[in-house]
Amino acid sequence: MAAFWYEGNRNTAENERQNGGVTYYIRGLREVDGGRFERYAVKTHFIERGEDLIAVLRRYVSPLYQSGDIVMLGEKVVSMCQNNTVEMKDVKLGFWAKFLSRFATRNEHGIGMDEPYKLQLAINLKGLPKILWASFAGGICRLFGRRGVFYKIVGQDIAGIDGFYSHSSFEVYHTLAVLNPKEPDAVCARVLAELAMSCVIVDANDISVEVLGKSPDLAEKSDGYLADLIEDNPAGQDDELTPFVLVRDIGGAEAEPYVPLKAVDS
Repeated sequence: MAAFWYEGNRNTAENERQNGGVTYYIRGLREVDGGRFERYAVKTHFIERGEDLIAVLRRYVSPLYQSGDIVMLGEKVVSMCQNNTVEMKDVKLGFWAKFLSRFATRNEHGIGMDEPYKLQLAINLKGLPKILWASFAGGICRLFGRRGVFYKIVGQDIAGIDGFYSHSSFEVYHTLAVLNPKEPDAVCARVLAELAMSCVIVDANDISVEVLGKSPDLAEKSDGYLADLIEDNPAGQDDELTPFVLVRDIGGAEAEPYVPLKAVDS
């Protein structure tokens, strides 16, 4: 099943629910490998840098969590709690970032290497020779219809850089880049140990879902299976403030009433 792209905020009043003082939104039923899974996008405050992830999960997710559920943690909120970020003012823009960004693919669903500061950050993290090689190889492969080679060469940690996005719904991300979480498997193991929650850290958007880490009890679940549970990006891509998605196998039970949004592309 392909993902669906929507315009704007997905938090509609028809799908809003309250439980234990927590607001969440029904995101519809999804069938994966014979299972029937309902997804609940959990509303939070705007989580700032340095907040305690365990405390945030205890406040917002614990009242809803049931044994057997899987909590999908957005990678951005985990990195914000780790303060694993870079401010634009600390990135010195150089010639190669300015030059190469002119030839980068532009993507209407997010910010890519066409943003010079993001490309400069990639150069800082990976070194200029690797970025030059990836840019050259990616450009040649695009001529033959093969895309994504640049990120295959530089790695998922560069693909996962988020921020420096002037059109973000949140002003802080206009001048702040969020890196991939540090030790994502260890983060998930801590959540399981302290809160007894099965969880997965994901980098999800309206194009793809990447699994970055998972709790030990989910080790036998493939990344593809876990990603398929949220292929349609139920956390949203606007200003939903729903960084946690609770996935529940409801078996043969009746699903919650859900009013789907109108897809603009599929």
